[in-house]
Amino acid sequence: MTQPPAVDRPVVGSYPDYEGAQRAVDFLSDNHFPVEHTAIIGSDLRMVETVLGRLTLGRAALAGMATGAWFGLLVGLFLTAFSANNHHVLVLIFAGLVYGLVFGAIWGFASHAVTRGRRDFSSRSQIVAARYDVVADEKVADEAKNLLIKLGWRQGQP
Repeated sequence: MTQPPAVDRPVVGSYPDYEGAQRAVDFLSDNHFPVEHTAIIGSDLRMVETVLGRLTLGRAALAGMATGAWFGLLVGLFLTAFSANNHHVLVLIFAGLVYGLVFGAIWGFASHAVTRGRRDFSSRSQIVAARYDVVADEKVADEAKNLLIKLGWRQGQP
């Protein structure tokens, strides 16, 4: 049996943030409500890019080192799995880490230098909604509304 599209279901609660909608569905679950008949819909989506700071060649190289270190460590661990000589396990792991650090620093430095200052900042992007609606299938919507209203969860009041 297929469920109707989430947008065609009645709204049982509206919340200003995702955490509120998530808490509402968790509350329904805690009260033995069949949450498989619900969905959370974000409306009025927008992309928010938070600027974390200035990106210099040095910081780009450090970020590259960090990424390279993880990759090098992973390669070193992978090589030890296929090494016939168990005495060199630490050497392989350390070598992978060092090579990863070096090549990561070079890659981070070079990739930032190529941009020639067109993007001298680091940032984090995320999609956020202005409102999050909890919807439920028609057959259980009234039950969900009543549960959420009972404890003041309908409009996002915890």
